[in-house]
Amino acid sequence: MKVRAEQHDTVDALCWRHLKATRDVVEQTLELNPGLADNGPILPHGLLVELPDVARTPAPTPTLKLWD
Repeated sequence: MKVRAEQHDTVDALCWRHLKATRDVVEQTLELNPGLADNGPILPHGLLVELPDVARTPAPTPTLKLWD
């Protein structure tokens, strides 16, 4: 999926907005787009970025018990 960066976007913000995930997705995005990291942390407005194909349903997070 190709998306355009909005003003003040970062790679992880793009991944979260379109895929609702950042775990391992940011790394895959950087691999799909050689030279993307050369733009710095804030992407230029309107930059076309290829996002990886991933399942859109996030994995359930384990429940943390504070007391037994």
